[in-house]
Amino acid sequence: MNIVITDDDKIVAVSLKTILEATGKISVTAVGSSGQEAIELYRVHKPDVMLMDIRMNGMTGLEAGEIILKEDSSAKILYLTTFSDDEYIVKALTIGAKGYILKQDFQGIAPALEAVMNGQSVFGDTVMGKLPQLMKNNKKGFDYEEHDINEKEKEIIELVAEGMSNKEIAQELFLSEGTVRNYLSLILEKLNLRDRTQLAVFYYNNIR
Repeated sequence: MNIVITDDDKIVAVSLKTILEATGKISVTAVGSSGQEAIELYRVHKPDVMLMDIRMNGMTGLEAGEIILKEDSSAKILYLTTFSDDEYIVKALTIGAKGYILKQDFQGIAPALEAVMNGQSVFGDTVMGKLPQLMKNNKKGFDYEEHDINEKEKEIIELVAEGMSNKEIAQELFLSEGTVRNYLSLILEKLNLRDRTQLAVFYYNNIR
């Protein structure tokens, strides 16, 4: 797995590089120290995962991540920060980042990178559990019919937003897991979303 690290604390960045490469599974192809540099390094190296701090001088990691994801919607960004700030969590979820973990959890960084590499999101139960309280309850009068969302798909959206897995949804709705996966793929396509995390964010921002 090839990654790029961006952190304005060079000691932290070098330490991370040493720790992660010692696993024998991760290669750090470049190290940056600013949001602008993160964008440039992503364009050059196209890493499997971008490991990035949030608070940096000048452009923040969140601003850089938003630009990267607009240029390449398949980019996998994992935020690593000392700040468990609600506003940062919401922004990271909204722009489509794949994860948000704290620097203090050094042992969890390599497994988190591997999970993101495999297409998973690693915000953790604590962050996802806070989501209903974090998202603004805008009640914009979302029109399901306009997006061709039927009643069964509506039920699945609500259960995803509650944090249920495909297996749990299948049991709740008396469907097979394969059927739930098919429904979920259709829903994401109809709403132009990337994954179930973005779907949960969409639900709390636009529907609930």
